[in-house]
Amino acid sequence: MRTRVMGVSLAVGALMLSAALALAQGPHARKNMRMYDPASETTLKGTVEAVTQQARGPMMGMHLTIKTAEETREVMLGPAQFITSKGFAFAKGDAIEVTGSRITMGAIEFVIAREVVKDGKTLTLRNKTGTPQWAGARMGRKRAK
Repeated sequence: MRTRVMGVSLAVGALMLSAALALAQGPHARKNMRMYDPASETTLKGTVEAVTQQARGPMMGMHLTIKTAEETREVMLGPAQFITSKGFAFAKGDAIEVTGSRITMGAIEFVIAREVVKDGKTLTLRNKTGTPQWAGARMGRKRAK
């Protein structure tokens, strides 16, 4: 019973996050896409509680719900296709370490991941200033090495 309540709570939380992120996007959202703030960078060690996909908006892509010793936090990774092309997959129960920028949209705080370490392997999603590795020339920036 407790597992069912926890699962429902996680699902409701993910839906609330999706709604808050959707509402936070105004007509000028593209102008303010630069959300990664190196000054707010943090590292979380914990266990994956849920893996979700956001299908629309600037926060689209793979999201993880991570449970640490102190908190449960929503983590935005990036496009699932990019992640799988690097040989990574995430599932409930995976032990991971995430380094990323804490940001708040609406009343919800979450982390935009720069790097994720799983099983001793590092997945680099963004450079130290937050530029996505999958952006390439499409965004007028060079890829970080």
